[in-house]
Amino acid sequence: MSKLTDVPKRILIGRALRSDKLGETLLPKRIALPVFASDPLSSVAYAPGEVLLVLSIAGVSAYHFSPWIAVAVVVLMFTVVASYRQNVRAYPSGGGDYEVATTNLGPKAGLTVASALLVDYVLTVAVSISSGVENLGSAVPFVVENKTACAIGAIVLLTLMNLRGVKESGKLFAIPTYLFVAGVFLMILWGSFRGLVLGEAMHAPTSDLEIKPEHQGMAGFALLFLLLRAFSSGCAALTGVEAISNGVPAFRKPKSRNAATTLALMGLLAVTMFCGIIGLALATDVKMAEHPAVDLIRDGVPVGADFTQDPVIAQVAEAVFGHGSFLFMVLAAATALVLFLAANTAYNGFPLLGSILAQDRYLPRQLHTRGDRLAFSNGIVLLAGAAILLVWIYGADSTKLIQLYIVGVFVSFTLSQTGMVRHWNRLLTDERDQAKRRHMVRSRAINAFGAFFCGVVLVIVLATKFTHGAWVALLGMVIFYGTMTAIRKHYDRVAAEIAADETPADESARPSRVHAIVLVSKLHRPTLRALAYAQLVRADHLEALSISVDPDETRALREDWERRGINVPLKILDSPYREVTRPVIEYVKGLRRQSPRDVISVYIPEYVVGHWYEHLLHNQSALRLKGRLLFTPGVMVTSVPYQLQSSEAAKKRARRRADWNAPGSVRRGPVERRHKDPHRKEQNGKGRGGKG
Repeated sequence: MSKLTDVPKRILIGRALRSDKLGETLLPKRIALPVFASDPLSSVAYAPGEVLLVLSIAGVSAYHFSPWIAVAVVVLMFTVVASYRQNVRAYPSGGGDYEVATTNLGPKAGLTVASALLVDYVLTVAVSISSGVENLGSAVPFVVENKTACAIGAIVLLTLMNLRGVKESGKLFAIPTYLFVAGVFLMILWGSFRGLVLGEAMHAPTSDLEIKPEHQGMAGFALLFLLLRAFSSGCAALTGVEAISNGVPAFRKPKSRNAATTLALMGLLAVTMFCGIIGLALATDVKMAEHPAVDLIRDGVPVGADFTQDPVIAQVAEAVFGHGSFLFMVLAAATALVLFLAANTAYNGFPLLGSILAQDRYLPRQLHTRGDRLAFSNGIVLLAGAAILLVWIYGADSTKLIQLYIVGVFVSFTLSQTGMVRHWNRLLTDERDQAKRRHMVRSRAINAFGAFFCGVVLVIVLATKFTHGAWVALLGMVIFYGTMTAIRKHYDRVAAEIAADETPADESARPSRVHAIVLVSKLHRPTLRALAYAQLVRADHLEALSISVDPDETRALREDWERRGINVPLKILDSPYREVTRPVIEYVKGLRRQSPRDVISVYIPEYVVGHWYEHLLHNQSALRLKGRLLFTPGVMVTSVPYQLQSSEAAKKRARRRADWNAPGSVRRGPVERRHKDPHRKEQNGKGRGGKG
């Protein structure tokens, strides 16, 4: 079965890469920019439209506030970029906001940040793909008519591209991202030249329409609330900024400096494009409405349900370049494509964060392992599944999905920058060099302002978007937080239960003479029990076998083995492709070829758990090994169980079920224990006959 699935797998994602090829997958800045910054760069395609959509509630007269909202977004963008440049220099290991919050604010704050980021990454994929489908639908009607199916298909395709590896996907994404950036700048320059120099009048497709305001003549607190809501929608332009701080390990050396440079370039490009599109939208008289069928008026009559409201960038491009022109079609295609590829920011951030959380025992260990192409394949597939579910539930409607957006971003922004302030405070207490102290004080001031500004924006977002869907994002964060906390408690409980004692215990006491192959991953109680049991079999040869996937863990295992003085030889097989099953199979087959008449006995330590969901967290490698070894001639497989406490609870539950009696069974006795008396039946029959 493995060989049958191997061919299509290689066709889809390519040949497996050795672990020592990881350095060759690191990214230069020109590739890192489209890989990690495609989300904030592409968000300028829908963030200006979201601002105008909210302002349209008060009518077209409220549009004159949009430049001021754009200025506020620009100030916030530069603040966040400057703050995160401090992050990548101080924490280049790739933990990003999670590492900063955990180190400086504690595990609970770190887990809150991680929950917020995981939710936001899923929403990034859903929003970007849905918006891309809508933009492509402005040129291809079939796409918008079947946008849910098209969005799911795009997610599947993007997943396959990322499973091929970060560097390969980065090369694929670079061309459309740079084409989009060049197209937007060309549109801004040409539109500015036509309007300011040539004095030409440019009209968007909706310029002849009127907007029916939902609330006429808003003023005071109501107007302020509306402006704050429009600002919070415009803050969608900041999503994805944190991905660069999470992806520092993927940069070429010097990693921190390259990441900081990429951050600055991304911020400059994003704010320029955002402001340019807002300005051209006002100049071309773009109209947007949350409910276009009834709120957009043509000749005194609503446009109706057949009207398709194109995104702002598509309307501006049509006004500047002309409908159906070559440049209009190129920009429309590039916009749709870059929005699809913007989800790649999440495809790089989510699996990497999932790997770090798995290493910290907050997520299943399977998420920590790299796949065949040195990408975190399990995290990529998990992200795709969650995004597909969200797109299906919300019908790929970006306007609905974007209301869920941004909350998680600013939770992580606020806690991360607060953590950086504490980081600089801690360093300043011990630093005596005045030059370094001045640098730290300046960095602390930047992070303090960033924490304050992001905190204010978080309050605004929660106040203005909670009833419009932000509560769903908060619920998702709570679910992630609770799930990860439960997983960590489980792993901690198991680790404490199976930890090997320094003094000889029952598991390490040597019985009589023994011999076999004992598979070893770590030196804990289940391993010691398996070694002790294997020694009882009295085989001709006994050795312990371990597969080296992580050099640090292998080194620790060897040192612990020698320190404890275990008198069983430890053999370690190197696995450059991070496989566990295949090296064991090849080694066993090699022994069989050397001595065909010998019988190989393989002992596998296994956990015995009491709940179905615990099976998802343990014994996966053991199950794969047993499945392969059972089909290898001359090999005997023995599972050496180690009962966890949860298995004892399951045993008690089973005993209670076995002792359960049906209502009334105590009075009349269980059905299977009642014996029939034929004589009594006959007598009863006679009695009934005589009576009759």
